[in-house]
Amino acid sequence: MEQRSNRDWLDALKKPGPERDRALADLRSLLVRGLNYALRGWRRTAGRDFEALAEDFCQEALLRILDNLDSFEGRSRFTTWAHKIAVRVALTEMRRKRWQDVSLDKLVAEQGVVSTMSSDEAGPEAEAERSDLMSWMKRIMMEELTEKQRTAISAVAFGGMPLEEVARRMETNRNALYKLVHDGRVRLKRRLSKEGMNPQDILASMG
Repeated sequence: MEQRSNRDWLDALKKPGPERDRALADLRSLLVRGLNYALRGWRRTAGRDFEALAEDFCQEALLRILDNLDSFEGRSRFTTWAHKIAVRVALTEMRRKRWQDVSLDKLVAEQGVVSTMSSDEAGPEAEAERSDLMSWMKRIMMEELTEKQRTAISAVAFGGMPLEEVARRMETNRNALYKLVHDGRVRLKRRLSKEGMNPQDILASMG
């Protein structure tokens, strides 16, 4: 593998041809090795199965790296910058794969508030109170929030689904989804205050 400076990497990757192909092959090899090390505590798949996933992650990372070469400012080694992109891609993809078989509608309908407010350690009285609070909270959400806000808050805040995955399911982007959740929280806090409830206590689990 060739030893390259930051400028060498940029020059090689910006010009189509054999030199670029060699640079991409070297970078792919570096990223695969780096992912195997960086994701040891995250991955559940080992051996050849993970190597296949790492190749997929690297392919996506390489595309993003090539698309963003002009944003590299040279404050670190080029390979360090590229590795950070690859790790972000891998973590995002692993979170997405974890949720890919989970129905958003089912999550909103059956989990959401239930999963957040239930507790295996709760006694009968506490569980009854939680159930009443849950029903009350669902009514407030139905009255105060739009359908999209209910879906976003139930999935992200109560259900724990990653923003990226919810945004993909709702066919929007991360920033738009964040605003949707934020605006919904503002509405809920305003209503809870009118009802004489402490919004911080009720919404503490919403992050």
